Amino acid sequence: MQVGHFYFLKDIYYEEFNDSKLMKNHESINGSLHDRPCYCCLKVLNDNIYWGIPISSQVTKYKEIYEKKVLRYGKCDTIVFGNVLGVEKAFLIQNMCPITDKYIKNEYINSGIPVVLDNVTSDLIQKKATKVLTLLNHNVVNLIFPDVKAIENKLNSTDK
Repeated sequence: MQVGHFYFLKDIYYEEFNDSKLMKNHESINGSLHDRPCYCCLKVLNDNIYWGIPISSQVTKYKEIYEKKVLRYGKCDTIVFGNVLGVEKAFLIQNMCPITDKYIKNEYINSGIPVVLDNVTSDLIQKKATKVLTLLNHNVVNLIFPDVKAIENKLNSTDK
């Protein structure tokens, strides 16, 4: 895996980490399943584990959520907006999950070239994801929907 690249997870990830809050592969277009969601890969805090930040094309929906959080809290560290292949997407830090190479199905490729996140958006997501994980790890507040601590612990225990 490479930081800033996009990946799809194997079904076994969802089977082994049976968390109802994980964004699952459930999208069907014209009767066939597609690899969804797509995760942007980052490294945050731990050298052994990558973090997958799911992206969504439902930008209007997530802009409304973003605006409500900004109005209520003065900021929003759980959703970032950026472009993927020239199209605006929502990066859902609130739905991020820990992953390892073992669970990667394939990389997001466009016209034979890996899709890569631009540095500005990558840096912003990295900063906010690090902040959100630090708050979680210090038991200040949990802003992430899946039980990422349990998943991370299981990944670390099977990695040894």
